[in-house]
Amino acid sequence: MEIGDDAWRQRTARRAASALPEVWNLLDEISDPEIPVVSLWDLGILQDVRKEGDTLVVTITPTYCGCPAMTEIEQDIERKLRQAGHEPLRIETRLSPPWSTDMMSPEARQALEGYGIAPPCSACTAGGGQPACPNCGSNETRPVSEFGSTACKALWQCDACQEPFDYFKPI
Repeated sequence: MEIGDDAWRQRTARRAASALPEVWNLLDEISDPEIPVVSLWDLGILQDVRKEGDTLVVTITPTYCGCPAMTEIEQDIERKLRQAGHEPLRIETRLSPPWSTDMMSPEARQALEGYGIAPPCSACTAGGGQPACPNCGSNETRPVSEFGSTACKALWQCDACQEPFDYFKPI
């Protein structure tokens, strides 16, 4: 794993210790609305599932404050769980600790690349490299804009194949 072993391990341990594996499995079916090839779990948004008395509590963390997809994500979670008979339920939004790309699963990174989005890379974070082009694999890439199709991505271009691509910014 390249980035974030600790955050990924913590989330994985919390899930493994949960008394509600069937709920986690149901939530695995929900994709991020902006990147449909990545589940909420794999992206790192889904943090915890637990019971408080009779209430099912799902904890999520937005990729950044003000993320416009959070309303849709909450609605998707509610719809999925209510259809499966999980009521009452509450969705909590946790802002601390903040979401980071360290929370992403290895599968999310592979899915991003397969979808044409360069996943975050530690060398890029440290200023020692550029993201590889998800289209041709070349490291001969350059930034075009710090702003991509969403706030969590930047626009880059490959000098080898000349294709533009989104780069998921490491946070």
